[in-house]
Amino acid sequence: MSLLGNHNEPSPFPPTTVASIQMAPRVGCKDENLARSLAMIEQAAARGARLVVLPELANSGYVFASRAEAFALAEPVPDGPSTQAWIEAARRHDIHIVSGIAERDGERLYNSAVLVSAKGHLGTYRKLHLWGDENLFFEPGDKGLPVFHTEMGRLGIVVCYDGWFPETFRLLAMQGADIVAMPTNWVPMPNQPADRPAMANTLAMAGAHSNGLTIVCANRVGTERGQPFIGQSLIVGADGWPMAGPASLDSEEILYARIDLSVARRGRQLNDFNHVLRDRREDLYDAMLGMPTSTPRQ
Repeated sequence: MSLLGNHNEPSPFPPTTVASIQMAPRVGCKDENLARSLAMIEQAAARGARLVVLPELANSGYVFASRAEAFALAEPVPDGPSTQAWIEAARRHDIHIVSGIAERDGERLYNSAVLVSAKGHLGTYRKLHLWGDENLFFEPGDKGLPVFHTEMGRLGIVVCYDGWFPETFRLLAMQGADIVAMPTNWVPMPNQPADRPAMANTLAMAGAHSNGLTIVCANRVGTERGQPFIGQSLIVGADGWPMAGPASLDSEEILYARIDLSVARRGRQLNDFNHVLRDRREDLYDAMLGMPTSTPRQ
């Protein structure tokens, strides 16, 4: 498929540093949460990060008591105060930021993630797969899985439970994505052995390896209205192995990794015979799972 390009083509993108921010938002404390996110963004930018990823619902908190509370904490995108503040931070530091946000669109609410840069609002992703009580407050995403063409490469976004579905990573890879930003609020999984990596980490590593993607997972920590969150944010290289993390289970921190898309793109060729995307049996199954195709810019 032409979507995949030539694995030997040189990458026009220089190596760059990405950052995963693990923080502890508090439900309802929007001003405090936003200020904390901006302080940590500034810290990451000072360390050279060009892409900074924040957790799911980073400004509002997660465990809503009612839809009315979720609605009150949600904002229009991109004109709401949080997105505007992140745009200003992106302009000040000349970086890209991905952050989870409760998006209000008329009377509808979406568990979304915004992508902003020095150029302003580049796009919004709406979570496709809702988890637990999210179904009481949010509509499932209706904009598919867009890939955004940025100065640092082709960027896809998924949110938390989306990572449990291999189709999300595959469809992003088939559209030419290099990097996937994953804002998340991971919670404990049933029967998780204490001596094993978090299931979320395992799934991110599998998605990265199977599709040649760099995945930047930014989780939160803390307990909110009785719901604990597990931390363990992670940056996974396109070969499937961790480049940074997992982070701690209970502390705010920032992970950094230096990525080189030229190496990542060539790494999809596993040996003289095998390529993780070209080896798919398109004669037997639909390469795009029924989703319309689009040719990415080189």
